Amino acid sequence: MFARAFRVRASTAIKGSDRRKLRGDVAAAFPNLSAEQLAEFIPNKEELNVIKIYSHKGEAVTVYMNHRNPILFEVEKALYPTVYTLWVYPDLLPAFSTWPPVLQKLAGGADLMLPGVVVPSSGFPQVEQGTLCAVTLLGNRAPVAVAVATMSTAEMLAAGMKGKGFAVLHTYLDHLWEYGDKSCPPTLAPLVPDSAAKEGAGDEEEQEGKEPVSNSSPEPVQHVDIRDLSLREQDSCAELGKEELHENRAAEPVENASTEDQQEAEDIRTPQEQMDALFNQCFFHALKCKVKKSDLPLLTSTFLRSHMFSCCPAGQQLDIKKSSYKKFSKFLQCMQNQKILQVKELNKGVESIVEVDWKHPDIRAFSVPEGFSSASSAQDSRSEDREQVYHAPEIIPLYGVSTKMIPLFQESGHRKGSILSSSEVRNIIINYVKTNELVHETNKNFVKVNAILCDCLLDKSEQDEISHLKWDDLLSRCLERLQPLHQVTFFGQDPVVRKGNIEPIDITIAQRSSNKKVTIIKNLELYGLDPQCVANTLQQKVQASATLTPVPGAKDRVQVQIQGNQIHHLAKMLLEEYQLPRKYIQGLDKAPKLGRKK
Repeated sequence: MFARAFRVRASTAIKGSDRRKLRGDVAAAFPNLSAEQLAEFIPNKEELNVIKIYSHKGEAVTVYMNHRNPILFEVEKALYPTVYTLWVYPDLLPAFSTWPPVLQKLAGGADLMLPGVVVPSSGFPQVEQGTLCAVTLLGNRAPVAVAVATMSTAEMLAAGMKGKGFAVLHTYLDHLWEYGDKSCPPTLAPLVPDSAAKEGAGDEEEQEGKEPVSNSSPEPVQHVDIRDLSLREQDSCAELGKEELHENRAAEPVENASTEDQQEAEDIRTPQEQMDALFNQCFFHALKCKVKKSDLPLLTSTFLRSHMFSCCPAGQQLDIKKSSYKKFSKFLQCMQNQKILQVKELNKGVESIVEVDWKHPDIRAFSVPEGFSSASSAQDSRSEDREQVYHAPEIIPLYGVSTKMIPLFQESGHRKGSILSSSEVRNIIINYVKTNELVHETNKNFVKVNAILCDCLLDKSEQDEISHLKWDDLLSRCLERLQPLHQVTFFGQDPVVRKGNIEPIDITIAQRSSNKKVTIIKNLELYGLDPQCVANTLQQKVQASATLTPVPGAKDRVQVQIQGNQIHHLAKMLLEEYQLPRKYIQGLDKAPKLGRKK
């Protein structure tokens, strides 16, 4: 409901009788609140406000605010608590747990499917269809979503934990949460079930149809390792490819069916959900096993190609276009919102990962899939280069309307700073000439120069001499006097417009001591190439030492320096392997001349 921005229509203070009425409505909606909790929840003297908002679908919603945090929202005369309220009263609603990576999907507007619900050893709370419930993340009792059950507990189990289980109304990280102070969920240890406590006290009676419970009651922990979980129902497979280890059921014959059941549960997900799950798995796998602190800052394109691709299971392929994110930058933004990592634009249009929180519970809880054992690490490293596919950026020259050129472009509705492509500039000039009847009467190849064309396109020394211009000369002069810009589009990212012409990859040969030559390569970052990866690849190809050094006078830029004149190898790599256009590479003419064969 609040996955998209809403419109605020009115805000008023709640006083006297309205406050007493609200307290009565809350008591009726949530009867398990004690009198003290109710008085604390709806205080007599503290500031309470009510605002009227409209969701992106046009639904009218009433939101009640305590200080600056929303505490309740009302839709069609039904009251619902916000996550801010549930963090204070975590047991207000029956709670169901899911895996941490599912949160970003819920915050994006998705409902909670039953395969993504974790079945505790003590069983589900008993709810009926339409019951208001809380959604928590595994290992933390603090709710992160408010949802309505679409079926009863018995119906969930009877359906084999398949289908939609909960219609999500509001989540942590959505726009209603953003309307408050944007605080994070507290860490609340899971409660020890009463049944487990009784078993631990020595209750020897076994009940039919129930799982045996360990004699030692588990201690509450803040974050639970997924490998330590024991799931009661084999049909409830972990959302997003989490591996389930049934330690307490090692002797049961149905253990052999766990893989088949998990595959069956995964199959009910849409291809888009499966691709989202694959991106989550490869993301956490790469951070946990591939990326080191010394690798930072790390280009986001390099992180995808060099680290995430190598974590992709055999027979599967990462394709951001088939996910719900559509762009890799949006995927990383979601992870940054969860405070897993931090992404910054060190160079304009080129994003890098500058910080990773390796202590984040989601990274700690991630369990590396069995297929990626240490024995297969050599195979992974061999296949890594094969899996990495560099996509050359799409570069389009653009032009900005400068102050001097405003009179020529204002007739077409453009102002100073308007950004145009060369074809758009051409069409505007042609229309201007035809509209003002400036085509020469006898020679259509010439255009008459009026006062505006004279001021915009001619130098002062030319204004008294030139009365006509050829079409090609007219267009070239116009492009020369516009502000040069260029648009760069990297694979899986939004286009970025930069000022000036793009700097080419600059290759030079320098002389060092003892008459030794070195090849220096600059500006690789502008084309989405990681200088360290280029240096490593060249070093392997030519068997020569390669190092990275800072670019003189350029902040946060490095250049590759490799022994010898390696332009032949470099040209083959840039032109053939990376498919970069030759016009964006400068210095290829400095390659050593090959001697004639005798």
